[in-house]
Amino acid sequence: METNILLENGTNELEILEFKLDQDSYGINVAKIKEIITYQPVTPVPNSHPSIEGIFMPRDTMITAINLKNCLQRGSQEGGGLFIITNFNKLDIAFHVDSVVGIHRVSWGDIIKPDATVNTVESGVSTGIVKFDNRLVIILDFEKIVTDISPETGLKVTEVADLEQRRRSDVPIVMAEDSALLNKLISDSLKKSGYTNLVNCVNGKEAWDFVSKCRDEGTLDQKVGLVITDIEMPIMDGHHLTKLIKTDDTTKHVPVIIFSSLVNDEMRRKGEQLGADAQLSKPEIGNLVKEIDNLLDTKASQAG
Repeated sequence: METNILLENGTNELEILEFKLDQDSYGINVAKIKEIITYQPVTPVPNSHPSIEGIFMPRDTMITAINLKNCLQRGSQEGGGLFIITNFNKLDIAFHVDSVVGIHRVSWGDIIKPDATVNTVESGVSTGIVKFDNRLVIILDFEKIVTDISPETGLKVTEVADLEQRRRSDVPIVMAEDSALLNKLISDSLKKSGYTNLVNCVNGKEAWDFVSKCRDEGTLDQKVGLVITDIEMPIMDGHHLTKLIKTDDTTKHVPVIIFSSLVNDEMRRKGEQLGADAQLSKPEIGNLVKEIDNLLDTKASQAG
């Protein structure tokens, strides 16, 4: 899908596609979208989840269609409307919506994190809320929607089972992840694999504040061994965090791993241009541990 809006790297901005279910407005990060097409009939899949409408094959690629109204407990869509075809976590998924309003360019700093009255760790499906004119647009957590329907598409925490007998490491790792659930799952997985000294941050700004505080105190190398960051986060995203770390002469030696559902070809190029040392798609928790091992080994050999 051509948006005609070219975002520079690391500007802490994103494009939100606003769409409608009935009269209510919702949003999705344009970076997740491959294309938008008119609704077309789908083939139902026997014994599938009630939110799955079926499958169809545009351009010889099989895509699962999800009934978004059903996911949000707002009834069910029949025919008509549009399919927003997305790609994240290495999956192509179509979401059935009523209509599309348009694309807005916003700063991550303008996105409000939902409080506990809107979201809980277990059931919340909103990653943020943004105001356009006089209406509120709820940005949905599409990864969680898909994982709730098909848990095996989520974080593959079983991959670390074989790593539990490794020796412990006290190398300090700073992690920026706004999802409380994913933050816990990733932290638990890293601790099982031996990395026990974790600093958990809820967005890029909190991580950068910690890194820059350590830099100013002269304790950077003692307190920041490596940084892991998501891309999508309110206030400051992972690309901007990476840019801040890699353009500062006193912090650029700190390894940065981007660990996000949005690591596709385009995002990988952006991450490389910003200086990220490694980039992984979010299900690959086992590979994340291997990348941490490699980067810390390389860092230690260079220091030695």
